[in-house]
Amino acid sequence: MTAVELAGITKRFPGVVANHDIHLTVRKGTVHALVGENGAGKSTLMKILYGMQKPDEGTIATDGEQVTFSSPADAIARGIGMVHQHFMLADNLTVLENVVLGSEKLYGIGARARRRIKEISERYGLGVRPDVLVEELGVAARQRVEILKVLYRGARTLILDEPTAVLVPQEVDALFDNLRELKSEGLSVIFISHKLGEVLSVADEITVIRRGTTVGTAVPAETTPRQLAELMVGSELPTPETAESTVTDRAVLTVDTLRLAAPGGKALLDDISFTIHAGEVLGIAGVEGNGQTELVDALIGLRHADSGTIRFLDQDITALPTRKRREQGVGYIPEDRHRHGLLLEAPLWENRILGHVTEKPNSKGVWLDPKGSQEDTRRIVETYDVRTPGIDVTAASLSGGNQQKLIVGREMSHKPRFLIAAHPTRGVDVGAQAAIWDHIREARREGLAVLLISADLDELIGLSDTLRVIYDGRLVADADPAAVTPEELGSAMTGAASGHLEHEEPPGDDGSGAGGAEDDDGSGAGGAEDGDGSGAGEAGGDGGPGAEKIPGDAGRGVDKTPGDAGSGAEGEAR
Repeated sequence: MTAVELAGITKRFPGVVANHDIHLTVRKGTVHALVGENGAGKSTLMKILYGMQKPDEGTIATDGEQVTFSSPADAIARGIGMVHQHFMLADNLTVLENVVLGSEKLYGIGARARRRIKEISERYGLGVRPDVLVEELGVAARQRVEILKVLYRGARTLILDEPTAVLVPQEVDALFDNLRELKSEGLSVIFISHKLGEVLSVADEITVIRRGTTVGTAVPAETTPRQLAELMVGSELPTPETAESTVTDRAVLTVDTLRLAAPGGKALLDDISFTIHAGEVLGIAGVEGNGQTELVDALIGLRHADSGTIRFLDQDITALPTRKRREQGVGYIPEDRHRHGLLLEAPLWENRILGHVTEKPNSKGVWLDPKGSQEDTRRIVETYDVRTPGIDVTAASLSGGNQQKLIVGREMSHKPRFLIAAHPTRGVDVGAQAAIWDHIREARREGLAVLLISADLDELIGLSDTLRVIYDGRLVADADPAAVTPEELGSAMTGAASGHLEHEEPPGDDGSGAGGAEDDDGSGAGGAEDGDGSGAGEAGGDGGPGAEKIPGDAGRGVDKTPGDAGSGAEGEAR
């Protein structure tokens, strides 16, 4: 039986065809993966299925009946629910209040609603507690609440957009158990992911989209990550692995006993100390919400520390404003490109100026230099492969990956001495990801010091020279990237391990399985922001015994076999 069928879907935007003659059939009781490079059109397609956008051509059928959706309410009424990558929850409300919000007519807002929530939670193994405040929940628990929300509204087909982007490996395994439970109850799941290892382990069928149209389908049991990657982008996946060390003994950034407290006195950062040398990438691993954002804000000057010092090139910059730090050579790739990296309704050349208003080529003395900025924007577009009709289009018209490449090009163009890279490849596909990694590696060879924060553990392990783990605002563990697995990092990220993380082989194991330290040190690429990226993906070692090292998702499962490598791409043209 078919749950959903899309036939001949075409969607055009000014200057770009996001979807062209796309066909997708999702059977009942299956997990159907949708993969493709950023800008391929996946998110546009899902927005059409969820009623957020109308197709210019083509038909949608649910349960064999042709339908037309004018809004998400129409899609929900036909049993289609969507869990967005950015959770749509109100922190100051309880789980129950979030779930019933907007659907009060279904089961009321009291005892009946609570019973229904508990019933769904127990039926699908979601472990949701109705009376807990959402602000007290971790990201994995919030995701389960989002899944419960759509089930509460009667969804029989769930769209999950990058559901594993912010989860540690143990939480990914738990999510997959939930999906198998949903599948066993006859529900259908459309699974959008960057990580091919995850796709191959959880999906029953795979549809591949390239440049806005379907190019093929695959059966996981008969497909390797390499074949899937070639279907998606026509080439092998890149790896974040960095072979040579370029670390010097010249300290570029030194943070000493930094402390930052919330208005109520709770420590957001507590006793943070580290040094980053020229040519060194320091990776910070941690579940989102454990102080990474506050650390970045303190380093760039958006928040001022309550105590401690920040020294940059032997100068105390603890009290310096953001502009002064930028002028002295601090580059910044923000974790949220829409809020902190771009003016979405401004043209590309104006976005080129952001953060560097007083610097050439954007200014001459006290005056802005629009012509200089426009000329340099054209150079960035060409050098960093920003796919755009021109520099006068708005940043909002670019896919997420192209937005990210514009930001990376802007920051690297000023030859920073220290770069804060927060989720630099989130939401970008294989091509763009490889390019961003290459630019970081090249600058590192020339002496750039980098603070790398990423939800993608394979990216952290592959690019970093040194690894630290942040938990509840403190640096609780450190590790050698060459000898640690994603699972071991994941344990420290959830507070289950601390100190120096050393890989210990299980008895009788030769180090080749379960994310062995040797082959399992590079790859994968992770999170997308809003699924509308463009241009890059992931890669990595598979760690199977005697296995050829293929691009993939290093260490995402416990039983590492040669076929369990992951990667992928995500996003769409707007």
